[in-house]
Amino acid sequence: MAITMAGRDDRDELENGDKLALKFDDRGLIPVVTTCADTGKLLMQAWASVEAVELTLKTGEAHYFSRSRETLWHKGATSGEIQYMTEIRTDCDQDCLHYIVKQSGGGCCHTGRASCFYRIIPLGDDGGADGDGWKLVMAE
Repeated sequence: MAITMAGRDDRDELENGDKLALKFDDRGLIPVVTTCADTGKLLMQAWASVEAVELTLKTGEAHYFSRSRETLWHKGATSGEIQYMTEIRTDCDQDCLHYIVKQSGGGCCHTGRASCFYRIIPLGDDGGADGDGWKLVMAE
């Protein structure tokens, strides 16, 4: 199943129309943020190639592109932590995707945690960084 993209020349159509016109970067990738359908919690951020998006649409399971391994990646293929799609959104100018998923198993992160965003950079009282050696603290 190949994705057919609409043109990106008409800004009004791009932002308000109903045509898919995803913008991939010069590496052929688009950023994807993934949240849990049940809790709304941010699970992860990754990248997708055209092939990864096509496979996600075809199978209903999240596929990404691993920049570090430079290969297509079916989330959960080795860990069993498969992400089942409930909704896919694109942002206003179609250069970012939002996967809303049912996460199987207990963790999304390769570290075994429920979310890849499990550390906090503490902010000082003035809203800036605390500055104490930029030490991260664990969330929840």
